[in-house]
Amino acid sequence: MADEFGFDRVDKNQVAILRRHDAATLLRLHHVPLWKVPFIAARFRRLMAQQIQMIAPFPGVADLLGQLAQGGSTLAVVTSNSCANVRRVMGKKSMGLLAACEGGVSIFGKRMKLRKVLRASGMHPADAIFIGDEIRDIEAARHAGIASGAVAWGFTEPDTLKAHSPDMLFASVEEMRSALLRPPPLCPL
Repeated sequence: MADEFGFDRVDKNQVAILRRHDAATLLRLHHVPLWKVPFIAARFRRLMAQQIQMIAPFPGVADLLGQLAQGGSTLAVVTSNSCANVRRVMGKKSMGLLAACEGGVSIFGKRMKLRKVLRASGMHPADAIFIGDEIRDIEAARHAGIASGAVAWGFTEPDTLKAHSPDMLFASVEEMRSALLRPPPLCPL
């Protein structure tokens, strides 16, 4: 895509360094003009759709989604990817648990989509958490007035995520399960 859209190629030796930066810095480092981003994102989604069979949910995520839904949580996805790609990776059962899927979100447009999902679901921002793997996910949650959660197994390095102060940083799916599926407090009889 670098050759197709005229931006600097990513050297494999740079990946660890790049995982320490936010989206705006990554664009700047690779000389990607903002006006090209929607075209690059659309091309990326098409390429991903062509190779979607190679992508699987992280182990334990589907079970966690089922447990959250069974416990009464309202679930939604807000992503720069397409909902069609998300559906093909997550599968029919997990997608059926979602109240909403907002896909194709612009690189800096997640906060508006988060607010839209909150309004549509009737959920109060204080009762929501947006969990992602990038700095922009933490920032989008903060701007939408909701808690942010970050997963340590995604794109951005865990130390970099931690430096941006998410409300929760999850090292594993099991850690997320423990935090999000807290048992109700016991009431004395």
